[in-house]
Amino acid sequence: MNQQLVSAVSLAFAAAYGQAPRCLVQAPGRVNLIGDHTDYNDGFVLPCAIDCGTVIAVSPRTDMRVRVLATDYPGESDEFQLDQPIVFRADALWPNYVRGVVKFLLAHGLPLCGADLALTGDIPQGAGLSSSASLEVALAQAFKSMQGFDHLRPADMALIGQRAENHFVGCNCGIMDQLISACGVADKALLIDCRSLQTTPVDMPEDVTIMIVHSRVKRGLVDSEYNTRRMQCETAARHFGIQALRDLDLQTLEARAGELDPLVYRRARHVVTENQRTLDAAAALAVGDLPQVGRLMAQAHESIRHDFETSVPAVDQLVHILQAAIGDAGGARMTGGGFGGCVVAIMPNAIVAEVRATVLRDYRSPSGEPGIVYLCKASDGAGPLN
Repeated sequence: MNQQLVSAVSLAFAAAYGQAPRCLVQAPGRVNLIGDHTDYNDGFVLPCAIDCGTVIAVSPRTDMRVRVLATDYPGESDEFQLDQPIVFRADALWPNYVRGVVKFLLAHGLPLCGADLALTGDIPQGAGLSSSASLEVALAQAFKSMQGFDHLRPADMALIGQRAENHFVGCNCGIMDQLISACGVADKALLIDCRSLQTTPVDMPEDVTIMIVHSRVKRGLVDSEYNTRRMQCETAARHFGIQALRDLDLQTLEARAGELDPLVYRRARHVVTENQRTLDAAAALAVGDLPQVGRLMAQAHESIRHDFETSVPAVDQLVHILQAAIGDAGGARMTGGGFGGCVVAIMPNAIVAEVRATVLRDYRSPSGEPGIVYLCKASDGAGPLN
């Protein structure tokens, strides 16, 4: 974890509250190598936690008050009581993640005490790297570490974060982002079954780099379009009388395609084929078959582009530049919710410098800006820092 973040949040805590924090905790962001829009369909995903995230400094109070400041929003703070109804703040967004997590920690039956918190992070917001899930899981970890809730499992923290985002913040997300932030393993991707929440570590080859390139296209329409896609998937599942599209095979879908609205059919086809691609990619990654991983990533991007329609032209251009630069040595595709944001690429270390230079030379966003390149490594999930 970035030591500058740790120092900054510790100093901010001491300046605001007049003492050093009792605990420091972190929770990482994530990048999903393959398996987009499958998590809320009970399917499979293959993310890894990355080496940027949220850091929280926390100390207990003797009353029921929660005070929180965010160093990334100078001058902004929040305060509420644990023994009074925790309500949504319409005038600011970030405090609602704090309030939502605290509300669902209480609903989980945990006897919370008051707390002073300071939080910061280095995940670029709006990039599709799960800054919100990182914050939610870090908040759960802060109370766990501060109060010694050793029985609160990583999967519990993930579910609490998801419930906060679904039912308090109001975004109908799946479980992947919170689960990988809570359960990540250094140097491994995690194949996650989003129905059972079973996680299977998949070794990342030692000589491989994960490159994330921010398109500099601000992700617009994300919440409304995301919720629309989710409803379309649920419509398809209801038509087939199944719990989720996880339970549908491609042969059945294609045989009965005429029964569905063409748009709903394409949405379902993406999910069904993406689930299989994700399982195949995990198997290929485990044996170091990067050319096969690259082929599957290319198929996944085409499916997102044509069937799920969550890509945009600038992101397609960025994917094309990366795919051409990497060749059959790896792959690239859009990652995250879509409508802008980031592209993920995987490649041998030996070509990273050349690929990075090509991207910075050849890509410009619609506003004329170059992409922002991040070189990441698979990292551990949430935990204490001291």
